[in-house]
Order: sequence, then structure tokens, then C-alpha cells
Amino acid sequence: GYRRRCSYRTKSNHVRKSMTPGGKLSLHYVGKKGTNPKCGDCGNDIIGVPALRPREYHGISKRKKTVSRAYGGSRCGGCVRLRIVRAFLIEEQKIVKKVLQEQ
Repeated sequence: GYRRRCSYRTKSNHVRKSMTPGGKLSLHYVGKKGTNPKCGDCGNDIIGVPALRPREYHGISKRKKTVSRAYGGSRCGGCVRLRIVRAFLIEEQKIVKKVLQEQ
């Protein structure tokens, strides 16, 4: 048999049994899986950023945590496109208003 640190079957208490070269059974604690960062607007996964546990982001370089784009690593590409189009259309609308007022 084997003995765990904590006896309950919780999410953080998963173990993998592994044989040592001496023929003994030992336990390796399996860490929890990380989840993908989500877009702040639509809630979908952000593509291009790895799914890690929060502390593991501390150890990787900045270029692996972001995407090289406006709002990269915070908003997904589709939402950024929407923002740009929306801003452009609002500006066009202002120009149209100004032209109509001048007439």
C-alpha cells in the first residue's frame, strides 16, 4: 500500500504511483492543470498564451505571456477588431454630422 499526505480525494491531492530503481513504490504528487487566460470581453480563451497555474506565469518571459497586438494577452483578436471597427464608425459618424451641419 501507500500513504498520502492528506487522506481525502481532493482536487489538489492527486498522486501518481511510480517505481523507483530500487523496486519500491513511491508517490509523485500531480500538480493541478492550469487554465487558459480568458478574454475580458467575450470570455473565450486567448490564443497564443499558455495555460499555466498562476505562479508559473512568474517564471516565463513576457513575450510568452502576451500577443503582439493592441490589447494583446488581455482581449482576443475578434474583440480587438470589433473595438477598432466601432471606433472607426463613430469617427465617420462625427464627420458626417459635421458636414450636414455645415450645409
